[in-house]
Amino acid sequence: AHAACYVIVTPECTFGRLRNMILPPNCVQLFSRNFSKLHCFRISENLQTESDEDDDVDGSTQGSTKDIQISTDSSKQTLKIFDGNDAVKRNQFRLISVPRIAKNEEVVEAALRAYYINDDQQEYELQTFTQQVLLSDDVINRNDAAEDSNLGSVFRESVPEAWIIRAKPKDEEVIRIYPAWLKVGMAYVSLRVNKDSTVQTVIKEVLPLLGRQTECLQNFKLVEVLMGSKQVQRMVLDDQELILNRLKDIRKTSIRQMNQTRFYIVENSKSIVQVNLFVGGLPPQLSPEEYTNILKEELAIKTNVVSVSHVYQAQGAVVLQISCFSEAERIYMLVKDTVVNDKPLNAVVLPAVMASKIPQNCCPLLVFVNPKSGGLKGRDLLYSFRKLLNPHQVFELTNGGPLPGFHMFSKVPSFRVLVCGGDGTVGWVLGALEEIRHKLVCSEPSVAILPLGTGNDLGRVLRWGAGYSGEDPYSILVSVDEADDVLMDRWTILLDAEEPAEGAENGIAEPEPPKIVQMNNYCGLGIDAELSLDFHHAREEEPGKFNSRFHNKGVYVKVGLQKISHTRNLHKDIKLQVDQQEVELPSIEGLIFINIPSWGSGADLWGSESDNRFEKPRIDDGLLEVVGVTGVVHMGQVQGGFRSGIRIAQGSYFRVTLLKPIPVQVDGEPWIQAPGQIIISAAGPKVHMLKKSKQKQKK
Repeated sequence: AHAACYVIVTPECTFGRLRNMILPPNCVQLFSRNFSKLHCFRISENLQTESDEDDDVDGSTQGSTKDIQISTDSSKQTLKIFDGNDAVKRNQFRLISVPRIAKNEEVVEAALRAYYINDDQQEYELQTFTQQVLLSDDVINRNDAAEDSNLGSVFRESVPEAWIIRAKPKDEEVIRIYPAWLKVGMAYVSLRVNKDSTVQTVIKEVLPLLGRQTECLQNFKLVEVLMGSKQVQRMVLDDQELILNRLKDIRKTSIRQMNQTRFYIVENSKSIVQVNLFVGGLPPQLSPEEYTNILKEELAIKTNVVSVSHVYQAQGAVVLQISCFSEAERIYMLVKDTVVNDKPLNAVVLPAVMASKIPQNCCPLLVFVNPKSGGLKGRDLLYSFRKLLNPHQVFELTNGGPLPGFHMFSKVPSFRVLVCGGDGTVGWVLGALEEIRHKLVCSEPSVAILPLGTGNDLGRVLRWGAGYSGEDPYSILVSVDEADDVLMDRWTILLDAEEPAEGAENGIAEPEPPKIVQMNNYCGLGIDAELSLDFHHAREEEPGKFNSRFHNKGVYVKVGLQKISHTRNLHKDIKLQVDQQEVELPSIEGLIFINIPSWGSGADLWGSESDNRFEKPRIDDGLLEVVGVTGVVHMGQVQGGFRSGIRIAQGSYFRVTLLKPIPVQVDGEPWIQAPGQIIISAAGPKVHMLKKSKQKQKK
């Protein structure tokens, strides 16, 4: 609110329709100082493709024909105009086109117009890089030095093509002082200052104008605030600093910056500086002391102002608590260029959430977005959700993964999660939730899905659709708010490759270490995994082409056609045990364990026919269904809806013995698995998911 409006604004804010899922701003504390909004809201700089009008752009861009049509008219000339020393240093200029013979005032006016400055042009002058002032009666010729001044107030072709626009020095001027959070009923007060005016005298003169004449001067400070489009910079001015000198310095740096600068009178408050910095990418499973030593060696942290407040050993991450702004900024910038064990570190500035202030009926939504999913749709959703919700509750998964978000919400008594991405992204977030669950006050948050990219079988089952196609982000959030809570089984897959017989004696071959993988949707062995593996390799070779569902499905078809003539006998290469009972396999080329009734982008592999041998599948029944396919043609018929798979078994504990290397895929991630054992069992507690309510389901 404007300062003048602030007094009449009611203390309560309803936050509108999304009030139950917005993280209230008064519950978030962030000591940012000079951290830009990109850092505070964890916005990746490589996603910022559009330049802001108010921000300086590289000189080559700013001086291109896109910004101004350079006149081919022989009576015109084009000049580079810098608005101060900072622009000169960075070679960031703007172009103006003026007549070859023009009054100096006209050139100054054109220069001010280029920077959108509406001040009186009489207060400004042009200088060359040698700081020579262009006087109003100068005539400058491209081929000559200054000519006789009696030719009048004209500006001809200048020898230099670049000029700096400067403010003329003043003996006194009127400045505005804004009352910040003081409830005084006015937007600002105007004050005349002269060459003797200091910050202290300004405070002394302003307080009576604000009705605070009885207050002690020492309880207030004058803060200079620069409001650029990418960040807000604050600086407390020294009591003895001369105001006119400060204004002169700002204008010398940048004329435009003066128009973006305000002076606020602020009450002193004793606040303890505490910056929380999440640092990831460290080696996993180390002790807090070992992490501290690594940070000392790599980042030269000062232990008197930096402490490790939280350690996430499994993920190789720590949270630093820093009580010095400059040290926090130094560490943040240094982390970007630091590599430990060939792995780059990453840093995220995290606010503190004051959970005790969150209203009882509020259940904030923690949003994770994968901007790489679904072309550029993920990036667009990031922008939208940051506007609709508190931007602090929206996390970009390419910037540190899900862990920073879960850490920030660790003390929140009740919250929900929205994951925007493909099935792989959903699995990533659910896996992180499983690992950190014991450190969360709300240990079982419900998870909603906004499907991006291809596949999205889990999104289909939970009624969120096959993929995001541009729906209104506000409507999506309303649907999440109204969604129904359902339970879903998750499964743990233990992959234990056995040592080859001859390798044991000769030491030629080493067994692969056991691997544990979490499964949400399905696990496939044989032809199903082989097609996924071929598709995966094709995508790695030319990732730029895989940005549409149509193209991706085309590649799947092409890969599948190449496999039609192949004959395999998967049933001879594996053995299956279900709930301690051996199961005889029919003649198949693929074996698939399914947890949800959607496979391969929406196909019903189990089928809807009733069968007395098996229970009707549910996503929360603690059972997996085992289905076989006879080949590529059979898979195509299943995906076309003409057939279903071969029902083999249903159970809660499975042991598969691989007699030879076989392609395996779990939730779309394929690899070749060496001979050995695969054990599939239930993974701890069921996960809470959000299913879109029927009345809100898209028709």
